[in-house]
Amino acid sequence: MSLRQAALDVRQNAHAPYSGFKVGAAIRAASGAVYAGCNVENVAYPEGTCAEAGAIAAMVAAGETALSEVYVVAQSPVPVTPCGGCRQKLAEFGAGETPVTMATVAGVEYATTIAELLPGAFDKAQMEGS
Repeated sequence: MSLRQAALDVRQNAHAPYSGFKVGAAIRAASGAVYAGCNVENVAYPEGTCAEAGAIAAMVAAGETALSEVYVVAQSPVPVTPCGGCRQKLAEFGAGETPVTMATVAGVEYATTIAELLPGAFDKAQMEGS
């Protein structure tokens, strides 16, 4: 299954009764396995979970800790970008050159990388000596 199709499929399961803005994300782990996640809103807004965070959690729950590709999709006029927190989460599990495709349900895509989304990402090297 393609990352796009996995993201579109899981997007349908998003729990977005407050915003109505459903997001789907699919990531390919270093092993080649695909993990998907959708946004899950909570009445105690903003205590929900982003789609990217859900996909990463599924990957980690399966015992994997490295991702090699990311795809995020929403029904929006332009491709939706990961929020700041999810950019940091993606940087935790992917390399700077890891491809990230952001897309609309209609098929408009924008391709970038984790490093382009989060230049100067905070990483474990900055914690050395603490």
